[in-house]
Amino acid sequence: MEFNPSIFIELFAETIQYWWVIIPAIFLGLIVGAIPGFSAANTIIMLLPLAIVLPVEIGFVFMIALYCSSRMGAGIPAILVNIPGTAGAAATPLDGYPMAQQGRGQQALAISFTSSVLGGLITTVLALVAMPWLAEVAFYLHSVEMIVVMLFGISLIATIAARDTLKGLVAGFFGLMIGCIGADYVYETPRGTMGFLELYDGVPLIPALIGLFAISEAMIVIDRDSILTKRGKEAVVTGGWGPTIEGVMETLKRWWHVVWTSIIGLFIGVIPGAGAAIASFVAYQQSKTYSKTPELYGTGHIEGLIAPESSNNGVTSGTLVPLIILGIPGGATAAIMLVVLQYHNVTMGTELFLNNPKLAYLPFTAMAVTYFLMIFTIPPLARYMSHVTVVRTVYMAPIVIAFTLVGAFVSRDFVFDMYLALIFGVIGYVARKTGYHVAAILIGVILGPLLETYFIRAMKMSQGDITVLFSSMLGNILWVGLLINLAVPIWFEYRRDRKKKKAA
Repeated sequence: MEFNPSIFIELFAETIQYWWVIIPAIFLGLIVGAIPGFSAANTIIMLLPLAIVLPVEIGFVFMIALYCSSRMGAGIPAILVNIPGTAGAAATPLDGYPMAQQGRGQQALAISFTSSVLGGLITTVLALVAMPWLAEVAFYLHSVEMIVVMLFGISLIATIAARDTLKGLVAGFFGLMIGCIGADYVYETPRGTMGFLELYDGVPLIPALIGLFAISEAMIVIDRDSILTKRGKEAVVTGGWGPTIEGVMETLKRWWHVVWTSIIGLFIGVIPGAGAAIASFVAYQQSKTYSKTPELYGTGHIEGLIAPESSNNGVTSGTLVPLIILGIPGGATAAIMLVVLQYHNVTMGTELFLNNPKLAYLPFTAMAVTYFLMIFTIPPLARYMSHVTVVRTVYMAPIVIAFTLVGAFVSRDFVFDMYLALIFGVIGYVARKTGYHVAAILIGVILGPLLETYFIRAMKMSQGDITVLFSSMLGNILWVGLLINLAVPIWFEYRRDRKKKKAA
């Protein structure tokens, strides 16, 4: 299971010959990712007969390319119209959409594409080299450790609340309460379902995401002629290829930011069930905490866009590590890939590296080739995609609502979810009008149920002993890290206030 450079080089040369499979998969994934409610997982399910009929190598390459590009595609509507394509892009609009409103949509897309490609390439190489060690991460991170990891993401609520403490915390706890709706994890007793069977599995994420971001935003902008400012309109109309080049260069200047936020995504991706949503929130929170200019986050800050985009693409390679080495899928898409591989009688684990090392390394070389080809196929689209923002809101708002309602239906095929999206749209509209941050609500909805799951699991294993939360050495290190993480912004704020007083 040790990394063999010669196999990798040979595989890279062989995989690039599948460009005729990879390029169509890239554009299909880009479209799929950009449609809220769709994802690589449900697209591969629809194309499962094709994936099964194709030779195992070609089918695997196709699924990998679709997976990578759909992750990137989810950031497009998040930036242009404030609609995250998937939960993994939920942190992208925090700074991406303000950039689009300022007429910097083209630059924002270029930054998103470049950081996604770089983050994906970097973590693919790291995953390939450090695969044996990364596989052990899943063994060391149990319920206790995952509780602290969840709290890192939830602490972003406190960061958002820094602007208005009371409203930020109210929004966050409101989201956590919504996340508790559904049957509990011990006795399956329904909580807050109001008799609706559709809510027994909890509040579905896609309708909540669509309602809070897309529908509420459409309601807000409908009374304006455009989502752009006057200066923003001029910038979009007069901009040539300059903003795209500028976006690429700005990202390359911040290469270290791309590296460490993508590594966060890689490590979180290795943990089965964690996913891109957690990675993007954690990376954004860490990026803001240790930034020299945290006050710029949420206003169209470049680093605030780089962090979630590089981290959620870092997750893609991470989710494949436990799949290949342990046979444990790290996410829904990896689980579907496992089904296809099992159909072809491919056994995951050490045997795969001994009997068919090329197939074992294939997903990572396919990822590397996919991200490499994206360099030439995706960034040029930024200029033309950004013109979506000049469409008048009188046309855009109804189209957005119609498309997103379809996306809400697709995830579970329940008409109920369309009504739920509208309800969340009203909640989001009221929250925006009254100064509450919808991102804080969404963080609670996404991370709340996960935190509860891991907490109850830890309590059941310890027979109700709360001290189990401090029984692990790694867990205690993470607790200390969390406390430091919460204290750092306070310390930085204190230092800034002292400098201002001295300057005065």
